Parts: sequence; C-alpha cells; structure tokens
Amino acid sequence: MSITSKRNLTMMTDLYELTMMYGYYKTGLSGNKGVFDLFFRNTNSNSSYAVMAGTESLIDYIQNLHFSEEDIAYLRSLNLFDEGFLELLRNFRFTGELYAMPEGTLVYPYEPLVRVIAPILEAQLIETALLNIVNHQTLIATKANRICYAANGENVMEFGLRRAQGPDAANYGARAAMIGGCSSTSNVLCGQLFGVPTAGTHAHSWVMSFPSELDAFRAYAEIFPQACMLLVDTYDTLRSGVPNAITVFNELRAKGYEPIGIRLDSGDLAYLSKRARAMLDEAGFPNAKICASGDLDENVIDSLHMQGARIDLWGVGTKLITSDDRPALGGVYKMAAEIVNGEVIPKIKISENAFKITNPGIKTVYRIYDKDRMAIADLIALRDEEFDTSKPLTLYHPEYTYKRKTITDYTMRELLVPIFIDGELVYDCPSMAEIQRYAKNEMDSLWEESKRLLNPQLYKVDLSDRLYELKNRMIHEHREMIQDD
Repeated sequence: MSITSKRNLTMMTDLYELTMMYGYYKTGLSGNKGVFDLFFRNTNSNSSYAVMAGTESLIDYIQNLHFSEEDIAYLRSLNLFDEGFLELLRNFRFTGELYAMPEGTLVYPYEPLVRVIAPILEAQLIETALLNIVNHQTLIATKANRICYAANGENVMEFGLRRAQGPDAANYGARAAMIGGCSSTSNVLCGQLFGVPTAGTHAHSWVMSFPSELDAFRAYAEIFPQACMLLVDTYDTLRSGVPNAITVFNELRAKGYEPIGIRLDSGDLAYLSKRARAMLDEAGFPNAKICASGDLDENVIDSLHMQGARIDLWGVGTKLITSDDRPALGGVYKMAAEIVNGEVIPKIKISENAFKITNPGIKTVYRIYDKDRMAIADLIALRDEEFDTSKPLTLYHPEYTYKRKTITDYTMRELLVPIFIDGELVYDCPSMAEIQRYAKNEMDSLWEESKRLLNPQLYKVDLSDRLYELKNRMIHEHREMIQDD
C-alpha cells in the first residue's frame, strides 16, 4: 500500500513540460524518442555519497499516469493547446523504458540514478515528478544514513513527523529515513503504509496531567508494564525524574517486569546521561536503556560520543526529516541522446561552467570491487560497451585526469536495473527489510575513509574511455561550430 497509488499525480508537473510537449506535437517531433538522465552534481555537504531512495514511488507514479477529464478541462481553460493535442493527452500513458538504481544503493555525483528512453512527449512530461520524488527521498535517506553512521550501531528512531513540510514529506521522508538506516519511526501512518516498525512512549503533557511526576510514571507503568520507557526531564532530571523512574522500575520488577529505560529530551545530554547511567546502575538496572532526543543530528551525536555520553538510543526529528543543513539535493534531468528513425544521436549541454557540461549518449553505471568485495570506484560507460574483467582496467581521477590507477583482480556490477520496458513494469519491489539489508551491505562495502563525517576520502567516479572520447569530441565540434559562425 502507498499514498501515490491512490492518487493521480499526472498534473504534478511544470507548465513548461506541457508547452514543450505541445511544441513537439505541433512541429512533428513527437515521433522521436528522448534519452534522459537524472543525476546530481554534488552532495553539497561533507558526505562523499548519497543513498538512493524513491524508486518505489516512481513506479506508483508511472503506473498511474493518465489525464482525467477534469485535467483535460482545466488544460483547455488555459487557452494554450488545441483539441488535437488534448485528445492525445486523453489517451496518454507511459510506453517507454525506465531504468533506476535500487533503493539503498550508494550513489555519487554525475551518475545516472534514473535513465529514461521514451517518446519525447512522455520523457518530457515525467521530468518534474521524477525529480520531485528522487530529490526529496534521496536527500532524507542520505541524511539518515549520516546520522546512523554517527550513532555507531546504536538504534536511531525517526521522530520528525510534526516538523516535516507536509504529509507527503513526513510519510515518504520517514520511509526514506528507514532506508538510510533508522530502526523505527514515530509516524504511525508510515508504519501502516510501508510495514515498518513504529516507536514512541509519552510526552511531557502526560506527566503534567497528573498530580505528581511519580503518579504519572506509575500510571504509565501500569498500562504498559512490558514497554515502560519514562520521560524524565519534565521538572528536574536528576533530582526528580530519574529517582521517580527508579522507584517505578522497582515496583515493576516486583510484579515480574523489567523496564525498557528512560528518555532525556533536554539539557546537557552528555552530563545528564552519565549521571543517569550511574544512578540506574547503582539502583540495579544496568540493562535499562537511555534514549536521547532534542535537536540531534550527526554532528551532535558524534560530539556526544566524544564526550563519553552514555546514550543507547537516539530519537532524531527536525534536523533529519528536513535535512536541516542541506534543504535540497539539486538533482537534474538532462537529455543525453535522441533516437530518430532508430538512429541514436548523442546530445550534450555545453556550459561556461565545466561542472555543468553533461555526459552524452545512452549510459549505464558499473561499480567496481576488489578481490575482497570492497567498492573501489564507479565507472560511467556507454550502454553497449563490454568489459573483460580478466584484463587490467585503468581508472582516472574524476577531476585530475592525469592521475590514474590500473587495477587487476576485480569484479563489476551494473547498477541501473530495468524498471519499465515498453511501458510494462518488469521490476519486483523488495520489502523494506530487504532494502535495509541491501543498504547495509552497500555501506559495508565502502572503505571507512569514504564514510568520514568530515573531509571524507574522494570516491572515484570515472568515465569509460569511449565515453570520455565522445564527450571531448562533441565539445571540440561545438567549439569549432561556434568559431565558424
């Protein structure tokens, strides 16, 4: 079950996509096919990688593409399109090919995360929605991954529902956070929709609703004796909250139950957690967990670890669900080729800014592993290229091409997988548990130096020799054409 499966999002597009579609229709170009790549240019953070998310949402979107009669009527009211074009939209559906990287894949700048080969009208229309979906969900999955890495194996719970930018951002953001490594979410609807674990206890209002903190703790323990975690910072964490929690924990134990632990939501979390840990241990509750929440992110968690904080669980909300330090991924959708009468014509965007020059042609991406199955580089190559892994492979530095490394004893894995062929779904969506296992394997295959929160080692993303030559030839031809003019 998903949200988009209940809605028609066809009209969630920029107007210029429709005007371009109309232009292709009027100029007789609608029979051509377009090849488009969706990619991002940089991480805009200290992360060397991003975590792919949103593939399942892409599937829901594509499967439900159609213009309703209400849509047609609205478009008619704009006085931009003739009736022939509106009739074409009335029978519209996606008939092309779409390839994408599986959710949980570690991805890097300039790599095609999604490749579309479709009639130009179809390829153009879906641009906005594809960017909306992948940009957001990949952004949140990446932020969650960094937070979980900082937590160093301790469970991270997604607590961002109330601070998310609307329901879709909340639900799909929470799902993306699970792909990034979170163990659970406070979002009940996300749990229902996607079958992920939910977590939560009580707020300060519960404590404030009773005559005393001790009364509130006792009532909660009575109702949830097998899942008792108490929020201890409503009044005074060390002089009231923790002592009252210990009193209730002793009463629980006398009834045959063991408490889950306590939650800290404010104050100096390093100091309070160390004092609370000592108090719990001294009282005979060494297994009681300490959960921390309150404006946490990867940097705060890393700092708390360095200060010796005694925290077992992390509840992370605002700075995760909004990707507080990086509000957008910045993914783009660029034409890489046109197919006219069966002939593939590579296309390239030239720019004064070198980083905005695109890679032409129909491409794919390979991940290269050493003999220990550690990822050592990615290779962007033309789709029809073949590689013999029994022969040495030379990789070039992504920025300084005079730097090179020749490798032997390696394997290659193609990252883009078919999702739609001739408009038909050919991909079986994995379960969330399967996605999380895959994402963990991806992280395990990356060297620690590339995972660092600050100044990570640059991961090599190279162009194949053929693609490199094609790109440079097209740049040279363009410059000659400009000079001739």
